[in-house]
Amino acid sequence: MENQTTVPYLLLLEFSNNRHLQLLHFFFFFVLYLATVTTNLIIISAVAFDHRLHSPMYFFLTNLALQDMAIVSAIVPKSMINSLMNTRQISYFGCVTQFFFFLCFEASDFSLLTVMAYDRYVAICNPLHYEMVMNWKHCAKIILLVWVTGILYGTLHTSGTFSILFCSNVVNQFFCDIPQLLKLSCSGLNLLEVGILVASVIAVTGCFTFILVSYAVIFKTVLRIPSEKGRQKALSTCIPHLTVVFMFVLSGCIAILKPSSNTPSLLDIGLTVLYALLPPVFNPIIYSMRNKNIKYVISQLCRF
Repeated sequence: MENQTTVPYLLLLEFSNNRHLQLLHFFFFFVLYLATVTTNLIIISAVAFDHRLHSPMYFFLTNLALQDMAIVSAIVPKSMINSLMNTRQISYFGCVTQFFFFLCFEASDFSLLTVMAYDRYVAICNPLHYEMVMNWKHCAKIILLVWVTGILYGTLHTSGTFSILFCSNVVNQFFCDIPQLLKLSCSGLNLLEVGILVASVIAVTGCFTFILVSYAVIFKTVLRIPSEKGRQKALSTCIPHLTVVFMFVLSGCIAILKPSSNTPSLLDIGLTVLYALLPPVFNPIIYSMRNKNIKYVISQLCRF
């Protein structure tokens, strides 16, 4: 194939030639997708229906739940359909679309996690200024900036990746993932894609450093709180967020930095599921387990 314009479709990873294993894969991904949508919808419903949760922190949490549902919706349904229909094909345009939306929502997700760290920093370290700094007008602007950042990142990365000449149409992954698409290049990376990758590393490192520094100051402040109840209340809103951040960053680093292989393996698939699909499932669970307000509202909703 001379260039990417002659590729009418790409071939995604086939989990197995065995029809029973294909159906098992479909069932596993269906349960995973259903669990992700259900748990995140519960979080959104809890925040929407209880006025006590109408605060910036839970507003950001609602947006995180929306982004998590969008991430799995971008990649899981196509993989499920392929297993059900016993095919590997995804159209070139479909691959571009899937790639764009996955990156868009992943970038928005991490940007929002950074914002949520700042929200907790202001709430705990500067409580007297919290209402002024994190008012609804500012929160709306922040969320708009988060989504715009994700769209811009997705657009640039998609443009850079799909401007590369492809020598093959076989993607050794169950969705159009960055590392696997870059392996299809005939002539290596172009300057645009190299620049985007470098900028991505710098941005992720900067955001992660900001989160770590913010929580270092937060925990230092929490230790000074004289009341044990006050310390527990502060930690109950911080620990879930920090857990989600570490799970997001650690799983992503493992998947990206692992030794590359020309043949797919169960380890490759498992790591991809770990960083792409499991965080959206566990994020609402982590928040609901540690947050008393969320747990109370969910228990009230379940009674109905």
